[in-house]
Amino acid sequence: MGDVLAHESELLGLVKEYLDFAEFEDTLKTFSKECKIKGKPFSKTAGGCLRDPRSPAVQQELLAAFEGGDQKVFFRLWEEHVPGAVRDEDALVQKLEFYLHIHFAIHPLKRGAGRPDKRELDERISYFRSFLETRGTALSQTTEFLPFYALPFVPDPRAHPSFKELFQDSWTPELKLKLEKFLALIFKASNTPKLLTIYKENGRHNKETLQRLHQQLVEAERRSMTYLKRYNKIQADYHNLIGVTAELVDSLEATVSGKMITPEYLQSVCVRLFSNQMRQSLAHSVDFTRPGTASTMLRASLAPEKLQDVPLLPSLDYEKLKKDLIWGSDRLKAFLLQALRWRLTTSHPGEQRETVLQAYIGNDLLDCHSRPQRSVLQLLHSKSEVVRQYMARLINAVASLAEGRLYLAQNMQVLRMLEARLKEEDKDVVARENMLGALQKFSLRRPLQTAMIQDGLIFWLIEELREPDCLSDYMLEYAVALLMNLCLRSAGKNMCAKVAGLVLKVLSDLLGHENHEIQPYVNGALYSILSIPSIREEARAMGMEDILRCFIKEGNAEMIRQIEFIVKQLNSEELLDSVLESDDDEDEDEIIHLRGQLTGSWLACSIMYRKSPVKNRVVSQDHRAAAGKLRMGTSTFIWAQEDHDTMEADLDKDELILPQLGELSGEKLLTTEYLGQGQQLRKALCLCSTPMVLTNSHQAVSARRSSMWLFIPPAPLDGDWRS
Repeated sequence: MGDVLAHESELLGLVKEYLDFAEFEDTLKTFSKECKIKGKPFSKTAGGCLRDPRSPAVQQELLAAFEGGDQKVFFRLWEEHVPGAVRDEDALVQKLEFYLHIHFAIHPLKRGAGRPDKRELDERISYFRSFLETRGTALSQTTEFLPFYALPFVPDPRAHPSFKELFQDSWTPELKLKLEKFLALIFKASNTPKLLTIYKENGRHNKETLQRLHQQLVEAERRSMTYLKRYNKIQADYHNLIGVTAELVDSLEATVSGKMITPEYLQSVCVRLFSNQMRQSLAHSVDFTRPGTASTMLRASLAPEKLQDVPLLPSLDYEKLKKDLIWGSDRLKAFLLQALRWRLTTSHPGEQRETVLQAYIGNDLLDCHSRPQRSVLQLLHSKSEVVRQYMARLINAVASLAEGRLYLAQNMQVLRMLEARLKEEDKDVVARENMLGALQKFSLRRPLQTAMIQDGLIFWLIEELREPDCLSDYMLEYAVALLMNLCLRSAGKNMCAKVAGLVLKVLSDLLGHENHEIQPYVNGALYSILSIPSIREEARAMGMEDILRCFIKEGNAEMIRQIEFIVKQLNSEELLDSVLESDDDEDEDEIIHLRGQLTGSWLACSIMYRKSPVKNRVVSQDHRAAAGKLRMGTSTFIWAQEDHDTMEADLDKDELILPQLGELSGEKLLTTEYLGQGQQLRKALCLCSTPMVLTNSHQAVSARRSSMWLFIPPAPLDGDWRS
């Protein structure tokens, strides 16, 4: 009871504050009267956020200072009445404050057509520069504000293309409207009763907090069990090592006294040092009397074990699979698409994965070889969001492999459908990511690259990249990488020349983006398009060199070197080198890197290589000579012979469906319901006799290609045929 009385005054104050805020006037009068009768005073500081009658006046003063350009009065009131925590932590408030500083810095330039007062302008620019060096540094890596860091160094911002929008008639009214909305919100927020704040913080969010803490607890328990097992093993090994060491010390002391160490004793000590797997085989088969044998075997016991042979996966009934993909329920379609993708992404790189892909291609899983009236590809237009997304994921997975890209490239309808769905899909972020990822991988194929340029995909990419903060990391990285790939072609550069100003603005903004993974692709695109004279002229007109040199001051050594070569390209007067544009057959691929595969020096041009059925990729002498002319510092262009067959982890992230009790999924679904005829026969034989290996009359290699009969080791009888 004493604890309640100690806080009673503050609690009554909280209730009174809330009743006043909610305008329960009659209730508040009755409550106040009863508290007075019972002699229970209110806490004067309770809540601490009672309505300030000066709020409307402060708002008017701030707006008046904004319109009059009174910088000192405005920011004095701003710092007094806008909480420091809000100004320091809220990103939107930081952006608004940045634009307010720009407004006051250029205010003398917008008052009239005459020459502004030089002293006043210098003072305002100096104040703005001081802001950039202090509070403004928080936004120095935000693409939206990067051009404005050059504002204090531009003699006449009114004539500079980068600052054109600041002097449009609509800019100041729009900024004032944002300011009014913020002031109304901030002063209303300051009046929020403390009782409501307590409820929000400790009431509604309890469930989410408990769920998050529960997940963290489960994960912590799992990790603790793992660490406990490791600790126990290390402790046991430590005790064993101490025991062996003590015995060896005793043995050394014995040898000083003239006692001999028997081979049997040495053998027993060494066996104790080996792992359990080696003890039985070594205890009776190794001659420890030979000098150096024990130490050699100890070192060999630390060598990594050889990987075991990976069995091939069983073949499937693809005719039945495709039938259910077209005519089955949406849930079945989703589980089948998921299982087919998992079979590809979780298979072991090498023969097992190659066999899976060849089975898909040989059975025309995605209907790229034929044009049926109802095809699996049409699942991209399914009414089910899950089916559309999982179809996009499967195409992206197939496109991750070189042979898969070759298969998909045989049907231009795949490209057209992906382009259409990418532009139409506005809700499912993961579906968009996979569609864009597939298109980026398609850009490694020259015919598809040409088609994308002709379809105007460059214009769509530029529009998307105008607001990079609205894109996920995956979307941003793949969009910029795809743009660079398309810009390496002369046709792509000419497309960029049609909207040169916009392309240069977008790329210059991306140079300072916080996602550093995109920097090599942005640099590559810039370097490439600046080989066009008209784009160089546009870049010079907008002060591109000044913007680039801002990054030279802050970037790392590799970034600085790349930008220096972009500046050199910008100031070049040479025409486009036509040798770098290949006119070879359309069945050639280009060495254009996938996301995350740039290594060493940065590739700024496309180098062609031919995929020969006999030899590996070969770079022609003409292309070697052409690229040899372009050097980056001391490093020439790398003749990359990389393997583009990579499966990124994003392909299997954030799964939308999970099997219910008794529902099959993944490899279980495929091997239970869709085994090929040969596999079904083999399974039947396994039930009545010793497991047999079945093949047709062809060799094992051709069997894998046809995917009719596969050479696999005996499998368990429960339907799980995976290794």
